[in-house]
Amino acid sequence: MTIKASPYLVCAAILAATALWLLWVGRVPYCTCGHVKLWHGETMTSENSQHIADWYTPSHILHGILFYGALWLVAWRVPLGWRMALATLVECAWEIVENSDAIIERYRAVTISLDYYGDSVLNSVSDVLAMWAGFWLARVLPVWASVLMLVGFELLTAWVIRDGLALNVLMLVWPLEAVRDWQAGG
Repeated sequence: MTIKASPYLVCAAILAATALWLLWVGRVPYCTCGHVKLWHGETMTSENSQHIADWYTPSHILHGILFYGALWLVAWRVPLGWRMALATLVECAWEIVENSDAIIERYRAVTISLDYYGDSVLNSVSDVLAMWAGFWLARVLPVWASVLMLVGFELLTAWVIRDGLALNVLMLVWPLEAVRDWQAGG
């Protein structure tokens, strides 16, 4: 008898294992402020990345769109559910790496995120759920709409918080003083 794993159960198991790992390494379950917000719109506070959604949630939706597109290109023969499981594995690996002391200190050293102490486990789980939403949106939307969403979210977050997926990656990998000054409002 062969047991066939459901890719969606695998996604859930990867997410649960990630949450357990984050708790095990000392990430707080939810905001130490003592309450949970559906939306936290302030980026320059210690509560950023501690609640369910914030201004960085759109970047995780974009992760899902980008993962869907990339996996459609390179693994189009792999069933959709298993492509989603692979995207989940990559997103969860990022959540673990992003919340390591080394990356937290890197953010604090090269960006204006001086009050960033890592994500709460609730926020990390919510980020993965946002990636799932982006993955499924990319599946049902026409390509032009996915591209418009990518551009729109990047422009919106650049305008509102002077950050976004592209700027976040740039400043993590190759920090530019001019970008840091602009993000600080200079």
